[in-house]
Amino acid sequence: MVSPLMSIYPRADLAFERGEGAYLYGGDGRKYLDFGSGIAVTALGHCHPRLVEALRGQAGALWHCSNMYRIPAGERLAQRLVDRTFADSVFFANSGTEAIECGLKMVRKHHHERGQPERYRVIACQGSFHGRSLAAIAASGKEKHLQGFAPPMDGFDQVAFANLNEMRAAVTPETAAILIEPVQGEGGINPAPPDYLRGLRQIADEFGILLFLDEVQCGMGRTGKLFAYEWAGIEPDILAAAKGLGGGFPIGACLAKEGPASAMTPGSHGSTFGGNPLAMTVAGAVLDIMEADGFLENVEGMGRLLFEKLEQLVGAHPKVLSSVRGSGLMIGLECLVKNSELRDKLAENGMLVVNSGEHVIRMLPPLIIGQSHVDEAVAIIGKSCKELAVEGT
Repeated sequence: MVSPLMSIYPRADLAFERGEGAYLYGGDGRKYLDFGSGIAVTALGHCHPRLVEALRGQAGALWHCSNMYRIPAGERLAQRLVDRTFADSVFFANSGTEAIECGLKMVRKHHHERGQPERYRVIACQGSFHGRSLAAIAASGKEKHLQGFAPPMDGFDQVAFANLNEMRAAVTPETAAILIEPVQGEGGINPAPPDYLRGLRQIADEFGILLFLDEVQCGMGRTGKLFAYEWAGIEPDILAAAKGLGGGFPIGACLAKEGPASAMTPGSHGSTFGGNPLAMTVAGAVLDIMEADGFLENVEGMGRLLFEKLEQLVGAHPKVLSSVRGSGLMIGLECLVKNSELRDKLAENGMLVVNSGEHVIRMLPPLIIGQSHVDEAVAIIGKSCKELAVEGT
């Protein structure tokens, strides 16, 4: 018999009643250190007072207003993102997948408006993840995501990640854009080297195609910069953001330079709920906090500290851990045991993480953590590794 709640997620037998800062609390009152953050969503921790205040204030004023009318909070947020980034214009949606979908449509419309409708193909990378829509799973090209949804949408090619020679060789007269995550999330926390991103910018310029960055997971302060592309000193043409932008409230954003943005004319795209006053107000409060002096510096500093301590754990537990990689507070810990075994052991000991691929656990803690949280996490991981090593003997 089918479940009333569609059985799409393999849910852990955990349910939480409340959250505060870096912690979640179960129905039994048990406390968990949350280093998953709803997969990089609760970037400012749970129930941040500034976000609660902003949401409550807006909820008492106006929830929804159709995009048939002006939404001043959205205009202000768009201007702030334009002022802070490469972009000239922003479209607001409700999720990362929707932001990716907008960007893919923009890529095709851009070349169509330039008299090059034959340019519609997008080159993405193996190991990528761009969402769950038909276009997004075709872009990622993962067999497990495509299974049962054949035929895959046409227009996407995949090449090896961080290989400029393969990328250049894949460009054809039909190529419209390159789509890439500066740090692969689902693919195992794989940061793109800065020289690789700079090389992609050069390839895009050389062939007259667009560079489209998926920063749904690695953006919004996660790497120690507001957006990860800043580390390479380049500018994309299009960028998808979501997750941490709302701090837990559903929001997506597609940022673009004037060229591709100008191709999106009235009627070419839309969203019923995208850009609603609630989301715009909360995201504005998120930006207030992230742009405060010292915030991103703390992210970078805590990321270095956590990375260093995890490297020590790798050396101390060679039967369980093999390596650590990542950027800022987006860190992958590669396991010699099944990552599900380590994930479950960590939860048993009071810490939440997210799997990535088959052998990596993903740590995406709230960007507000301090040294005490790092120390607590390292202690729990160390305890869990010892227990797994004993169980494996």
